[in-house]
Amino acid sequence: MATTAFLILFPVLVALVLMFVRNDRARSYITVIGALVIACGSIFCAVQFLSPETHVFPVSDTAAMVIDYVALAIELVLCLYIFVKGVYYKKPLAVVLAVIQLGLATYLDLAVAHDITVANELYIDNFSIIMALIIGIVGSGIIVYGLGYMRVHEAHNDGSDRRNIFFSVMFAFLGAMFAIVFSNALTWMLCAWEITTVCSFALIGYTRTKEAIDNSFLQITLNLIGGIAFSIALVWVGSFYGTMELDVFISTTLSLASSGMAFVTYAPLLLFSLAAFTKAAQMPFQSWLLGAMVAPTPTSALLHSSTMVKAGVFLLIKISPCLGFTIPGFLVMTVGIATFLFCALAAISQPNAKRVLAYSTISNLGLIVACAGVGTDGAIWAAIFLLIFHAVAKSLLFLCVGTAEHHIGSRNIEDMDDLFERMPRLARLMAIGIMGMFIAPFGMLVSKWAALQSFAQSENVILLVLLVFGSAATFMFWTKWLGKILAIANNDAQDVELTVFRSEWASLGLMTVLTVGCCIGFPLISVSVVAPYLQTMFGVASNAIPIGDLWIMAIIALVIAVIFLGFSGNTKKRIAPVYLSGVGVDESARTFRNSFNGVSTATQRNWYMNDIFGERKMVLIGIVVSLTLIFSSFAFVVQSAAAEKDTLVGISAAHDSYEGSLWEQNNIDFTTYQQYYEYYRQSWEQNKDAFKEIGIEDMDDLMDTLFIQMFVQNSSSGTQDSDSSSSEGGNQ
Repeated sequence: MATTAFLILFPVLVALVLMFVRNDRARSYITVIGALVIACGSIFCAVQFLSPETHVFPVSDTAAMVIDYVALAIELVLCLYIFVKGVYYKKPLAVVLAVIQLGLATYLDLAVAHDITVANELYIDNFSIIMALIIGIVGSGIIVYGLGYMRVHEAHNDGSDRRNIFFSVMFAFLGAMFAIVFSNALTWMLCAWEITTVCSFALIGYTRTKEAIDNSFLQITLNLIGGIAFSIALVWVGSFYGTMELDVFISTTLSLASSGMAFVTYAPLLLFSLAAFTKAAQMPFQSWLLGAMVAPTPTSALLHSSTMVKAGVFLLIKISPCLGFTIPGFLVMTVGIATFLFCALAAISQPNAKRVLAYSTISNLGLIVACAGVGTDGAIWAAIFLLIFHAVAKSLLFLCVGTAEHHIGSRNIEDMDDLFERMPRLARLMAIGIMGMFIAPFGMLVSKWAALQSFAQSENVILLVLLVFGSAATFMFWTKWLGKILAIANNDAQDVELTVFRSEWASLGLMTVLTVGCCIGFPLISVSVVAPYLQTMFGVASNAIPIGDLWIMAIIALVIAVIFLGFSGNTKKRIAPVYLSGVGVDESARTFRNSFNGVSTATQRNWYMNDIFGERKMVLIGIVVSLTLIFSSFAFVVQSAAAEKDTLVGISAAHDSYEGSLWEQNNIDFTTYQQYYEYYRQSWEQNKDAFKEIGIEDMDDLMDTLFIQMFVQNSSSGTQDSDSSSSEGGNQ
């Protein structure tokens, strides 16, 4: 437990120190040392706990109570912070949502969760370790990259230097993410969930321009909707499940579904899914992640690769065993695949590199969400690897685009056709990142193939068709970008790489090693990490793709990386001029005489197909589809709850009776208690007077009496019989 506590608290400590450090040199030392410690801590956590088993860590009652009150205080402070900011900037919707969340958090902690015992507050399994490594290594690398990047950013900023706040929030973000992936106590997870929302709000609005403020409030508004959904889900779980533990929630949900009471599970699963949609920027909530592009590049990289959006898909993957072939599962997989398709199509029309990265992030997250909705072992295998490869390759691409923007003065893809002359090393790294996103044998494409297999096994033809079309769109927009980088448009371009900071090169090198290394280590990760996790969750140790095929692809990926990155010298071949099929005026400038005897310039430009795949058109269709699915699913759940009202009331009464009973004191689970309660409740209603004559005043007394008869007296009787048998044996 010490390791998990360290990973949660140490980033917070670094954040507090950096808040008060304004000296650039001191800030750099603290940031680098803090990042290294966090990265090493996450690796140590993996070495210490990597195993097929789930490790659970109970916290003492006193410590747990203190942490519960601290978590409640943090939630109240966060809600008040949003309230004050909303009033100041005149954002009434954010104010209203903050007030609702404030009331829900207070009610949840003091009225619902207060009397519920949590046996294991923290846990670590193999999936938590994967997430911890992504947060600790990728997240820390991005923060180090920010040292050089933010120095240039602040040099062009007319306002005051607020880098102390920037780096402080970045480290706090990592601590909150560690809390999410290690928390088994759902109230603790909710607290960390809200911290990531507010950290994202602060980072997006960092520059304090009108555009930044508007987009930060768009983010906070949409994610407050998710936070409210999360809180309502916990109220439902506390009231009808009688637990506040994630692992117990999952096991109880599976038990209820198998016993014919699946309708009880629909509401919390849908609410958790809605919360995950907002965090993972799924349609119709995708706009906040696009708006986050106004923030400095380290913020974008952190949000897209190792924090925020990954929290959403993490939650869905954790509850995925409960989703397969259910109404909530249908919603998750259809919203996910719709987001994957329409955002991939929208990315085709984007010349802005950051918007391409944003839409591709939302699209890939949609595919991960769809896999979670399918909820089979093969689909989750694909989802986890999609998450891993997306984290490393997308962080590399964001950092490359940020550095390129600072040195060529543009983030437009059309301005990158001389990148190989001006920034040859960076161009190679950017090309590796792009190839990692869509070309075989790199991991993303292999993982998509696994997703295709799992969709086929689920016999869902619509998922298969949409995956194929979405993948085709993905291939198109990545190919256009890669072609621009590899093209040579100006032989006289000046190399500007000498001014790139060492901290930027260090982070870029780290992300490149991770991108290639994960592809090479694909088979080992599958066998030693992912397959044991699937064995624990589904009872099947699955490798969606044969291990021999994974080794072949790993070797090919290594060869490609060596060839592409190994040869960096200048070629001795003559660069031939471009043939312009006419009378040339200036071959070096690519000008020629056209058919009207005028001077024209030859250019190479991509086709963005705005008339076919325009951003507004694709986004509108996707939003309509996803909203229809969400409202239909919730309408079905409300109708089911109304039809089973009496049963739900009975479950709620059983939960109230269970609290403080002999059953709870002797660790009999609530599901077992509820089954007995429902069975004997009819007997109580029919024979109430007879029961009272023998001293049983209510259902609570009846259930305690039943417990004594079933467990105490039977146990005593068994002991007496055993003693009698022993005595008879001795006499004989």
